[in-house]
Order: sequence, then C-alpha cells, then structure tokens
Amino acid sequence: MKKGYWVSLYFKIDNQENIKKYSELATPIIKSYGGIPLVRGGEHKTFNGDDFSRTVVWEFPSYAKALECHSSKEYQDSWAVAKKTTKRHMQVVEGFSTE
Repeated sequence: MKKGYWVSLYFKIDNQENIKKYSELATPIIKSYGGIPLVRGGEHKTFNGDDFSRTVVWEFPSYAKALECHSSKEYQDSWAVAKKTTKRHMQVVEGFSTE
C-alpha cells in the first residue's frame, strides 16, 4: 500500500496567533489518522519558483487515510480557525516507491 502525503505551501500568514491555534488543534487530529510530521517550517533555500513563507509535510500510512483525515469534520473545524487569515496551496499526494 502506498503512503499518502499532505504538502502545504504557505503564501501568506496574516495572523500568527490563528496559525498557532490551528496547529495546536490540528496536530492531534492528524496524528489520530496516523499522520507523522516530516517538515514544519524550518530553514530553507528556494532555487526555482516562488518562495513560500512556510512548508509543511505530513506522511500518512496510506493515501486513503490522508484523504479521510482532510475530509474529517474535526480537521475542517481546526482549519476554519486560520483559513481566513492564511493563504496556502495544499494538496494530498500518493507516495511513490522505486522498490
């Protein structure tokens, strides 16, 4: 079974308190679906394309589980805290393996 990944690229965060509260609410929800944080902010260097203020990547046990988490009422309620003051590109991606 292929893993699933959430990849979020943040263009703009207008309210740091909202994004902090969102993170506090969303993290235990995402973990309850098997999500493992791989990247959350941190030092970065952009070589091509737009520079994003923040990048977040979560790994899930499966693509289906990643979609299920994103669609859950609990997650959507947590995102509602920040979505009016945050602009991001977020996608769920199926993993790939060369094995």
